[in-house]
Amino acid sequence: MGYVEGTNRSQMVMMSYDDFVGENNIVRVIDRFIEVCDLDKMGFNRTTPAATGRPAYSPQDMAKLYIYGYENGVRSSLQVVGLDRW
Repeated sequence: MGYVEGTNRSQMVMMSYDDFVGENNIVRVIDRFIEVCDLDKMGFNRTTPAATGRPAYSPQDMAKLYIYGYENGVRSSLQVVGLDRW
């Protein structure tokens, strides 16, 4: 069993998803950094998908989201949608 798969970022719809991100955006650095990291060797747990249950999200994708949020001062997904004010 694998991980939950997202849409291929290079897939052409009307334009590539990569076209929405500037050439010098920190997202590109974070993406490349996590792609070359071996999360198992860095001590992260559960980097191998379980054989049962619903597929998990990729640890690499979750690490990218965490680092991006940290760099932008977003500590909760509730902040993204504005629910942290409730």
